[in-house]
Amino acid sequence: MEPILLYGVPAGSSMGLIAALEWLGKPYRLCRVDMLDEMLEPSYLRINPRRETPVLITDQGQVLTETMAIANWLQDRDTEKRISFAPTSPETDRMHQLMAFINTGFTGAFVPLWQAWEMENPDPQVKKILQQMGNASVINRHDKLEQMIGDNPFLLGAQPCLADAIFIGVARWLDIHEVADSTRWAKVAAMRERISNTPAVVFATAIENGETPAGSGAFLGHVALNEVIERFGS
Repeated sequence: MEPILLYGVPAGSSMGLIAALEWLGKPYRLCRVDMLDEMLEPSYLRINPRRETPVLITDQGQVLTETMAIANWLQDRDTEKRISFAPTSPETDRMHQLMAFINTGFTGAFVPLWQAWEMENPDPQVKKILQQMGNASVINRHDKLEQMIGDNPFLLGAQPCLADAIFIGVARWLDIHEVADSTRWAKVAAMRERISNTPAVVFATAIENGETPAGSGAFLGHVALNEVIERFGS
């Protein structure tokens, strides 16, 4: 069977993994998960007890959660080195460093903002504190990423890799939460624009928006969430 990526909408970080699958070019399917509704249903716990996306159903029918674990699975199957580099190479070490930074500190900086966003009947003071904490953390992490970015067209060279995929799924959150104008960080903004304009990310964004774009040909269609839960839920 083909692997199935469960991706979250709206604006899930998993959008970048759809782009990675397009760059990889091997057959795959998708499963759309409404994070504001379907992910909160008790049945979803059979797929991921932490109520999160992304989730990958591997070609062996195993359920794999966590972005970094899924990225490593993709890297191991990137025989043509379309989204990764040679094992033990300096480029691989650098890619892992950037992936780890983006998936931990950079992504985690937005957590207080999402908490404030999702509060029901929020205490205004608590919400304000969460927003202040989140804004300061997001700005700090963007400052650090600005320092880490070199002069390459993409994060690791002339073509996008897994680090670019993980970055682009999260980068748009800066605008969603209206933290600051993206032009405050020239390198980050330019990198984000270049990655966003690649055909794979244009495709992934359209998929996320519920459209039916023409991709690379690797995408073989959607699988309904209830079918995934019935077949692969524990």
